[in-house]
Amino acid sequence: MDEAAARARIHDLLLTGDNRLKQGVSAEKVRASYEQALAVAREHGLESSVAPLVEVRLADLQRLAAGSPPPAPPES
Repeated sequence: MDEAAARARIHDLLLTGDNRLKQGVSAEKVRASYEQALAVAREHGLESSVAPLVEVRLADLQRLAAGSPPPAPPES
């Protein structure tokens, strides 16, 4: 897999995790999507740009699992 294909795969995995989260799929499946994205990034030397995105998503997932409400959207 070349870098462009790896970036596309990472994008798809992050989007899958986000969609699963919105649809109320189990946290384990959501986490698996995010962790797969990070694994693909590591394999292709893209971890430094992808890891922060995954860390934010995993932190949000953990916060939601603990029962904290989501942050309020910014006012326009």
